[in-house]
Amino acid sequence: MTSVLERIHVDRVTFSVEFMPPRDDADEQILWNSIRELEGLDPAFVSVTYGAGGSRRDRTIRTTGRVARETTLVPMAHLTAVDHSVAELRNVIGWYAAVGVHNVLALRGDPPGDPMGEWVKHPQGLSYATELVQLVRELGDFCVGVAAFPYGHPRCADIETDADRLVEKFHAGADFAIGQLCYDAETFLRLRDRVVARGSDAPILPGVMPLTTPRMLAKVEELSGSPVPEKIATRLEPLVDDPAAFRAAGIDVITEMCEQLLSEGVNLLHFYTFNRSKATKEVLGRLGLVPSKTS
Repeated sequence: MTSVLERIHVDRVTFSVEFMPPRDDADEQILWNSIRELEGLDPAFVSVTYGAGGSRRDRTIRTTGRVARETTLVPMAHLTAVDHSVAELRNVIGWYAAVGVHNVLALRGDPPGDPMGEWVKHPQGLSYATELVQLVRELGDFCVGVAAFPYGHPRCADIETDADRLVEKFHAGADFAIGQLCYDAETFLRLRDRVVARGSDAPILPGVMPLTTPRMLAKVEELSGSPVPEKIATRLEPLVDDPAAFRAAGIDVITEMCEQLLSEGVNLLHFYTFNRSKATKEVLGRLGLVPSKTS
C-alpha cells in the first residue's frame, strides 16, 4: 500500500482532497461522483473524515476501504479519540489495516455536539493526539498524519505553545500535518516558520476551501476557529445577494491565496471539498494543476 509520505515527497506541485462520510444513500452517490471526477486529476491522496464524535465511524471505514479497493487513489482514514476506549481504538485501527488502509490522520477530536465544548476523556480512553499517534504506530506499519492549527488551537494558551504541541506530535511519530482551514497565506507561512525554528522539517499541508456561497463564508469561522479575514469579508459580503458574483469572487480569493502559498515554496495543497468537486477542480485548473487530458 502506498503511503501518503511517498505521495507528497515529489518534485512538483500537487494536491490532496478531503471527503466526508455520506449520511445516506443519496449522499453516497454525490460523494462517489466527486471521487470519480477528481480521481482523473491524480491527487496525492484522499482523506475521509470521521464524523463529529465518531458519529459516522462505520461509513468512514466502509468508504475508505472502498476507495482502496475500487479506485487508483491513495486513501487516508481519520481517527479520533472522542468517546472511544483504547480497546475500541485498537479495533478500529485493525479494521483499517484489514481493508488495506495504512494511512491514518490521528486526531484527538472535538467534543460531540459542541466543537468548542469541554473535552471529556473516555474513562478508558486517551487524552491527547500524541497518545493516539503512538498507539497507531505501535499497531502496524502506518503512515500517520496529525492536525496543525495556523491560528493556534482554540484551547491552547498561545501560538508558540501550540507550535510546541505540534512538534511533540512529530516527535511521537507523526509523519506530516494537515492545517485547519485558513484564509490567510501569511498566517499559514508563519506556522511553518515556527515549526522549522523548532528543528522540524516534517511536511505541513495548508487546508484550503473554495468560498462559493454566503453560507460557506459563514461556516469558515466555525471550521477555522478564527474570524474571516477582514480583507476577504470586505470583498465578499457586498456580493451576498448576487450568487454568481459571490461565487466568482470566492474562487478568485482562494486561487490568489493558493498562488501566494505556491510562490513561498508550498508544494502541496489540501482541499476541503464538502463532497463536491466542481469548485476544487476550477481552482486547480487556474493553478495549472489539471492534467492536460482533462482540461
